[in-house]
This record gives sequence, structure tokens and C-alpha cells, in this order.
Amino acid sequence: MSGTNARPTERGEPTRPTRPTGPTEPTEPTEPTENGDRLSRTAIGVFRLNGRFLSVAEELSGPAGLTAARWQVLGAVLGEPLPVSGIARSMGITRQSVQRIADLLVGQGLGEYVANPAHRRAKLLRPTADGRAAVSRITPAHAEFAARLAGELGEEQFALTVQVLERLSAAMDTLTSTAGRPPESSGGSGRG
Repeated sequence: MSGTNARPTERGEPTRPTRPTGPTEPTEPTEPTENGDRLSRTAIGVFRLNGRFLSVAEELSGPAGLTAARWQVLGAVLGEPLPVSGIARSMGITRQSVQRIADLLVGQGLGEYVANPAHRRAKLLRPTADGRAAVSRITPAHAEFAARLAGELGEEQFALTVQVLERLSAAMDTLTSTAGRPPESSGGSGRG
């Protein structure tokens, strides 16, 4: 027992070692920083925008017989067939969520699985002719909403907004792992 801070009980039996109650490492500042405030405001803004975009997507996709999620997955494979994991990565959501939607699309005849030459078990999802037709029915309302948004923001600011959001997305991809945790670093905390 030497070298520990265990104390015997009244019966003479040792107790568990006590742990220090105070901090053992230097603490981070508890006051918000300017960059911390920017991060919070950005996150709240993006969360609010996500809700608005989903609402608009539901309104646009509904008349075509789709949901926002089904439109999003079909949209991801319009250019080329992709495995479910690739769709999930490009959309920043779980593979299981995309798998569920992809299976529903296949069940509706809007998508189909095809062989993947790069991987025997991971089939590729591609839209069927009916799937492409459903997405094309959304295009006029989508274009009209995009024109209204461009009118509200101005063409130049709309283009700049796209660039800033793409840069933010790339930076978040760089700074976070697939589990959503910052990668181990050898330098400072990088917070603030």
C-alpha cells in the first residue's frame, strides 16, 4: 500500500485510493472566444438552413411523387451509378440511411441495383427511366425557386455563398473524422 493514498477503514481494511478533486491539467478558457462564437453562429445558421432546405425540398419533390430524401439519393446517382457507401459519403449521412432509401427506390421502380466491377458485393445504384422522369418533373419548380433565391441574394452573392459553403464543407471534412471527432493532433488544441 505504500505510495498510494488509500486509508484504512475503522476495521483496518484499506479503502480505494482517493482521487484528486481538482483539475490535473491546465484548463481551457471558459469564456467564449471570437472564433468560438463564430463556430456557434455558423452551426446554428447551418442547422436552420438545413431545416429550411428540407422543407423546400419536400414541397418541390412532393408533386413528383418523391420525398426530399428519395430525391436527394436519386440526385446523387443521376450522373453515374454509385455504391450506397459512396452516396452516403457524398451526402454526409449514414450508409444505413441511404441503404433504406435506396431499397425503397428500387421497390418503387425508381432505382435499380447493378453489378459493381470494382466490388463484387457492393452493388451500384442507378436511376431507372421512371426515376429520371420523377426528378425531371421537379426541375421547373426547382429552377423557379433558384431564380427567386438568386433575386433575393443577387447573382454575385449567390455565387459567393456557394463558394463559402463548399469551402466550409471541405474544411469540416478535413478537421473531422468519420466519427465526427477531431483527429488526434500533435500541436495545440486548435479550438477558439
